[in-house]
Amino acid sequence: MNDPINELLNIEIRELREEDIEALSRIESESFSMPWSAKDFRDLLTREYCMYLTALAEGEVAGCCGMTKLCGEGNIDNVVVAERFRNKGIAGAMLRELIAKGEKAGITAFTLEVRVSNAAAVHVYEKLGFLSEGIRPKFYEKPVEDALIMWRRRQ
Repeated sequence: MNDPINELLNIEIRELREEDIEALSRIESESFSMPWSAKDFRDLLTREYCMYLTALAEGEVAGCCGMTKLCGEGNIDNVVVAERFRNKGIAGAMLRELIAKGEKAGITAFTLEVRVSNAAAVHVYEKLGFLSEGIRPKFYEKPVEDALIMWRRRQ
């Protein structure tokens, strides 16, 4: 990708690999109250209907994002960036790459859920063309919270 932020921070975005999994499970446990395990990430490697990307910053695993593909739509299941790499454009860069790969694979619409209180993530998604189209009451646990349902559809 020729994103100026990526070049400035020396960010590489590539497909999820086995060697990324332990670092990603640590990032998950530091970021979420109900983190994905290493086994959860390993399982993704065997599913053809899943597409997951890893971001490396200066060669270090900095985060990942991914989606499940179904009937021409992509459900973005997970976006996580290690705390020390946040607010540097990594989540947006990963999502732009994921969307581009998804569109190349024939996906015409992308959806995701995000905690209603996560203003920073909502802002990133809105910059990428996602619109809030509803609420899933009590979608999240630990703590219980509603989720915004956001969609990005091809115009």
